[in-house]
Amino acid sequence: MFDHVFRPGAIGGLTLPHRVVMGAMHLNLETLDDDGAALAAFYQERARGGAALIVTGGTAVSPAGAGGPGYGMADDPGHRAALRRAADAVHEAGGLIALQLFHAGRYALPGAPGTDGGPPVAPSAVFSRFARVTPRELTHEEILATVADFARGAGVARELGFDAVEVMGSEGYLINQFTAPLTNRRGDAWGGDAERRRSFPVAVLSAVRAEVGPDFPVLFRMSGADLVPDGTPREETAALAVALAGAGADALAVGVGWHESQVPTVQAQVPAGTWAVHAKEIKRALRAAGHGAVPVIASNRFNRLAQADEVLAGGEVDFVALARPFLADAEIVTKSGAGRGDSVDICIACNEACIDRSFGTERVSCLVNPRAGYEREFPARARPAPGGAGRYAVIGAGPAGLEAARTLARLGHQVEVFEAAAEPGGQFRLAARVPGKAEFGETVRHRVRELAELGVPLRLGHRIGHGDLAALRELDGVVLATGVVPCLPTLPGLALPHVVDYPKAFADPHTLGPRVAIVGGGGIAVDLAHLLTGDPYAKVTPEEFLAAHDLTAPRITAAATRAEHRPGRGPREVTLMRRTGRIGAGIGPSTRWVVMAELRSAGVRTLTGVRYEEITRDGVRIVDAEGQPQLVAADHVVLAAGQEPERDAAALLSAAGIPFETAGGAAGTEGLNAVRATAEGLRAAHRIARNRSPRQQNRNGRDGRNGIARNASAQNRIAQNR
Repeated sequence: MFDHVFRPGAIGGLTLPHRVVMGAMHLNLETLDDDGAALAAFYQERARGGAALIVTGGTAVSPAGAGGPGYGMADDPGHRAALRRAADAVHEAGGLIALQLFHAGRYALPGAPGTDGGPPVAPSAVFSRFARVTPRELTHEEILATVADFARGAGVARELGFDAVEVMGSEGYLINQFTAPLTNRRGDAWGGDAERRRSFPVAVLSAVRAEVGPDFPVLFRMSGADLVPDGTPREETAALAVALAGAGADALAVGVGWHESQVPTVQAQVPAGTWAVHAKEIKRALRAAGHGAVPVIASNRFNRLAQADEVLAGGEVDFVALARPFLADAEIVTKSGAGRGDSVDICIACNEACIDRSFGTERVSCLVNPRAGYEREFPARARPAPGGAGRYAVIGAGPAGLEAARTLARLGHQVEVFEAAAEPGGQFRLAARVPGKAEFGETVRHRVRELAELGVPLRLGHRIGHGDLAALRELDGVVLATGVVPCLPTLPGLALPHVVDYPKAFADPHTLGPRVAIVGGGGIAVDLAHLLTGDPYAKVTPEEFLAAHDLTAPRITAAATRAEHRPGRGPREVTLMRRTGRIGAGIGPSTRWVVMAELRSAGVRTLTGVRYEEITRDGVRIVDAEGQPQLVAADHVVLAAGQEPERDAAALLSAAGIPFETAGGAAGTEGLNAVRATAEGLRAAHRIARNRSPRQQNRNGRDGRNGIARNASAQNRIAQNR
C-alpha cells in the first residue's frame, strides 16, 4: 500500500523519507505576542505526524511584501525569534522545515505594514480585484532592492537553522505578477516580451542561490496556470520552468490559479488531483530541456494519500504537497503508513476556518480539527487528572457533541453520548446529501469509528427525559449539544399541506414537486437549492471538470476564466427568497461565489429585499424589492428562514439543578456555523474537565474501580430509560 508515496526522495542535499511535503499555509500565528510558541507547537505536531518536509507560511521579505497585518517579516527581530523557535521545534521532532520567502505585490491587503495607508506595489499599476486597489508601479531601483530583499531573507533562513527555503512565485503574488502580461505592462528590462517578463523570477532565484551557496536547498513555487485573462501563456510557463532549473532551483513546486481567477481551484467542487496535469507538463518540459533530475512537486486538492500515490505512480511528478489535510489531521502520514487510513480526519475543503481566515487576522484552524492552531491551549492527550478519570455525558451527537465526546475520551475520561435521532451527525447529516459535500458524511462516520475505538457508547434514539435525571446527577458533568430546530416565520398559510420545513425537505427531496419556493436565503437554504437542482450521486472526474471550464488539457487559453459550470438545468424550478442581505451571505467568501455560480447555472431564481405576504395553495405572495406584488408559483414551499436552539433538554436540566456546558446550536444561533460548533465542542469538553470540583475528584479517588462501575451503572440506567 502506498508504494510510491513511501519511497525516499531528495531535494538538493536533503534526503526525505517519503514523497509527501506539507505545503505552505499562512496561519495568523506568525505575529502572535507569544515568542513563537503557538507557531512552534503547530509545526512540531505536523513534524511528529510524519511530514517529510514542512514549508512554512510566507515570511515577507520586506514590509512592502507583507500580505496583511498578520504576516511576519524577515527583517523583524521578534519574528526571527519566532521562526528560530519553530525551526528548533521541528528539528526536535525529527523533521525538516523550509522557510517560504514571500512578497504579496498588488495582493497586499489593507492594514499590511508596508502600505502605511498607501497602495501596494506591483510591476504595473493594474487594479487588483482582490485587494480592491490600484497598486503603484515599482521603479527599476525598487525592483533591484526587492531582489536583494529575497536574498537577505534566504540568508536569514539559513542563519536561523532552516533546512531550505521556498521562493513564492505562484498564486498571483509579486513574482507571478511579473510573468503575466495582465499585470506586467512594462517596456524596460523587466517586461515587454516573454524573456524580460521572466527576468525578475530568474533574478530573484539567482540572488537567493548566490546568498545561500550551492549546497543549501532552494525550492521555487511557480504557477502552472494563472487561470486569469492574459495570464502567463502556457509556452512561457514551460520556458520559465526551464530557466529556473538552469538558475539553480533544487525543486519546482507547481501551484495554480490567482485569487482573482473565476475558476475554482481549492473548493470542494474541484475533484481531487485535478491540477496535477500542470505539474506533469512542467516535468515534461524539464526533461525535454535536459533538467529531468530537478524534482517537481504537484499540489492542490489532494486530501488522501491514496490520491497522492496514484499521481506519483505515473512517474511524471516527484513529490506531492498537501496543506489543508495537515490541518485536518497532523498524523495523516503516520496513520496512513501504518494501515490506519480510515482513522484519518479528512479535509472536506470547506475553507471556512483556514483559507477564509487567512485573509484576515483570526487564527487559522480547521472545522474537522478545531485543535489546529491551538495545540498549546488544548493538548491532544492531557496528563492524568487529579482523582482519576471523570465521568461525563454528552447530550446530542451533531458536530459539537461528537467533538466534545471524542475530546473528553481522548483526555482519558469516561463519556457516553445520547442522541434523540436514529442517526448521528445532526446538521452534517443534511449537508452530506448536498452535491460536493459528501465528505461531511465521512466526517460523521470517522467520529463514530473513533468513539467506538475509544470505548464511548453512542445511544441513538434516546431523548433525555425525567427518568434520566437521577443518573445524570451522579456524573461529573454534562455537555449539552442538542443543536437547533427550524425557526418558523409568522406568515399566513403555514399550515397548508404543501408547506414543509427544511429538515423534511432534506430528508425526502423526491417528494417535492417540480416548482419549489424556499423561504429564506441563508446557507441552509442555498444547500437545499443545490440539492434540489443537482445530482448528489454524480462524481465529476478531473477531466470532466477541466472540460466544463474550457480547460481541457493541455490547451490553456483565456477562455479558462469563465466560471460557469454547465451541468444543465436542474430537474426543478427553484426560487430562493430573502428579506434582507445577500443570498448565502453567511457562506465563506472563498466558497460562496462558486456555489452561487452553480445555482445560476442550474437556473435557480434568487429574490432579495422581499416582504412575505402569505402562502397560498398556488405559492408565496410577496412584495418584491421594487415594491411590486407578485406570486412565486410553487408546488411546495420550504421554510428555511432561520434556526433557534433546541431548548427542551436545557430546560429539563436547569429545572433539576444539573449544571451543564453548552456547545454549538444549543449555545445560541447568532453567527452559528459548523466551525463554531466543533470549536465550542472542543472548548466545552476541556472546560468541563478542568472545572471538576475537589469533591468530585476526591470522590473518584476514593471510589477507584468501584467509582467506574458506579458510573457504568448510572449510565446504564440512562440508557434503559428509553
